[in-house]
Amino acid sequence: MERRELLRALASAAALALVPDKTLTAWSRVASGIPLQNALSPEHLALVKAIGDTIIPRTDTPSATDVGVHKFVDVIVNEYLTEAERVAALAGLDAIDARARTESNVTFARLSADKRSAMIDSFEKGDRSAEPSQTYWRLKGLVVHGYFTSERVMRDVLKVTVMPGKFEGAAPVTIKRRPSGTATPLSEENANANAEGHAHA
Repeated sequence: MERRELLRALASAAALALVPDKTLTAWSRVASGIPLQNALSPEHLALVKAIGDTIIPRTDTPSATDVGVHKFVDVIVNEYLTEAERVAALAGLDAIDARARTESNVTFARLSADKRSAMIDSFEKGDRSAEPSQTYWRLKGLVVHGYFTSERVMRDVLKVTVMPGKFEGAAPVTIKRRPSGTATPLSEENANANAEGHAHA
């Protein structure tokens, strides 16, 4: 089984299970086009794109960057990680580029396709608890998950329906929060009470 087919088989069930929660919110954030406050640097973004397209290259289906996985990773790193986790993630990306420079005198993004694949194979065979393999494996998880939960892949590659009606996984959304201390309207309380009553009926 080719890498693409294996990834597709492993990810389809996971995508269906995880789409309704934070993943959709992250993809909606990507679709909004609003700049991230602490976006990845051009060098880090180039690295993420290069790794993503090495893991999932363009064939008869889109590559990781074709569906914007690098933007998904950028959102996750900058809006879902703690500051300590974010600093560690960036240091891990730097470690990957440092390895590439040590071995080939260029960054990972500037390596040939063969050298990229060889380096990734070394990460996969290495100690997952040590850098830069640890960051690679975490990034791979985000790449694969982001890819298979993107609207384009869900619709055109997996060909599944996650929810009734048109799938809008990348549609911008606005989350409205009630100010703290504000009482819940009586109509909402009644609606919640009725819903609980039906649930127990």
